[in-house]
Amino acid sequence: MPIVAQSTETTDWVSRFADEVIEESERRAPGKPVVVASGLSPSGPIHLGNLREVMTPHLVADEIRRRGYEVRHLISWDDYDRYRKVPAGVAGTDESWAEHIGKPLTSVPAPKGSPHPNWAEHFKAAMVASLAELGVEFDGISQTEQYTSGVYREQILHAMKHRGDIDAILAQYRTKKAPAKKQQQKPADEAELEAEEGSGAASEDDGSSGSAGYFPYKPYCGNCEKDLTTVTAYDDDSTELTYACTACGFSETVRLSEFNRGKLVWKVDWPMRWAYEGVIFEPSGVDHSSPGSSFQVGGQIVGIFGGKQPIGPMYAFVGISGMAKMSSSRGGVPTPADALQIMEPQLLRWLYARRRPNQSFKIAFDQEIQRLYDEWDKLAAKVAGGTSQASSTGGGSALPGDVAAYTRAVGTAAGELPKTPRPLPYRTLASVADITAGHRDQALRILSELDPANPLGSLDEARPRYDKAEAWINTHVPADQRTIVRDEPDAELLKSLDEPSRQSVRLLLDGLAEHWSLDGLTHLVYGVPKVQAGFSADATPKELPPEIKTAQRSFFALLYHLLVGRDTGPRLPTLLLAVGQDRVRALLGE
Repeated sequence: MPIVAQSTETTDWVSRFADEVIEESERRAPGKPVVVASGLSPSGPIHLGNLREVMTPHLVADEIRRRGYEVRHLISWDDYDRYRKVPAGVAGTDESWAEHIGKPLTSVPAPKGSPHPNWAEHFKAAMVASLAELGVEFDGISQTEQYTSGVYREQILHAMKHRGDIDAILAQYRTKKAPAKKQQQKPADEAELEAEEGSGAASEDDGSSGSAGYFPYKPYCGNCEKDLTTVTAYDDDSTELTYACTACGFSETVRLSEFNRGKLVWKVDWPMRWAYEGVIFEPSGVDHSSPGSSFQVGGQIVGIFGGKQPIGPMYAFVGISGMAKMSSSRGGVPTPADALQIMEPQLLRWLYARRRPNQSFKIAFDQEIQRLYDEWDKLAAKVAGGTSQASSTGGGSALPGDVAAYTRAVGTAAGELPKTPRPLPYRTLASVADITAGHRDQALRILSELDPANPLGSLDEARPRYDKAEAWINTHVPADQRTIVRDEPDAELLKSLDEPSRQSVRLLLDGLAEHWSLDGLTHLVYGVPKVQAGFSADATPKELPPEIKTAQRSFFALLYHLLVGRDTGPRLPTLLLAVGQDRVRALLGE
């Protein structure tokens, strides 16, 4: 077995769930493949909160595969669900899409300009592409195909026959009020609320009785295709079912043993599928896990279909840092494709792998992404170097749980994910992309000077990480925070400098040629204020008085003003390399 496919047993939450799932699968279905499942509704953009629905079972399934077992990860595309609302911020749609509310998602036209045949396929395609990039292996099941081809016919007839039993279970919960929502400590962002709300299926009609009694099945109207229908009569022996549509007034009688244009209501549909597919593990979001909601009720209804409830942890909310800036401009919650535009798949996998499902976490679209990448690179160095390397860099050794999360992030049982050959620091790449503004030859020049002893041969060595950092700069850094290098020296500022300031600039200029690398310039810019105060450039913070820090900050601010006309900017060593030695000398008045 290749190294990447080795199991990381008993070191983290994934391996603990894998132990439990393997044991349960052997008990329920000995000798058969282990079945884990996710459900996604392509009712609009499938966002990063929904991705947890997939990543939780994916990571568990992958651990089970690493141990040599056969696993099926089912993704059930709930594309036969009703179209509930026109989501905000979807390009190519307008208010006219509201006329399709109530139809199956596969009967709603795709947004204008889409190459896909319908609404569901349009949003499904983006998610499928992201899952491929993330290395997620799955078997996709279209619920439209399942229902309209009669796959669930026996289950539907069985549910109708046992509708009294189903109704009795549901009745226990109908009178219970949902728990009051906690008061928000801070104003919630609209897009965050949308993410927290889930697909809407959790609060869906459970098929409550009309005058003819309770029926767990809803036909889609034969005239207008909407599900605004009421079953008015049903005969168990003949399976004749009569329904009326409240939207268009259409009514018909059909034989349910032959009719394929309808579906079980959500709270019955989900447990029916657990039994039909033999699902051992399926997590659920907060909206499906509260008292009286789908997962809890399904645990009782699944027995009617001869099945058992899966092991099902509740997963917590995934937040976004930088959300307010994003949602106001684009509407809606960012998707996996949005995240993969600015970060490598390994980093995104790591964010889901390192937290237990019940722990919430945030995905960074703002400056925080740079800190996350620093943390990731530090962990990678620890894992690559082992304990001795880690301790020599002062970071200590990586904890077993951190190593496990890293291993799950960089690859799957099938092998490692494609990676950047030379993973230069993300914040450095972002600064270079910012300053060079799309000039690739200039970017390569700067990056090859970062480490003169081992220069970059081509930008491809820094890809795809460089492309992700460039995309982040271009799409998530506001224009007023972009770096624009001065065209001409600031003559007035240079003229007004006092003698200590002039001396600090001179010390920098004198050392440029000798220190022209990322490490060299770092040493130089921090060293100038030390030398001016009479200390060695190599003096450590412990050997220096606190005022040296103040002097360093003042010196940095002066350099930023002379180079980019602001108090702050990208890290100075990167900025100096990016501007180039000749231009730095000119802007600093040489």
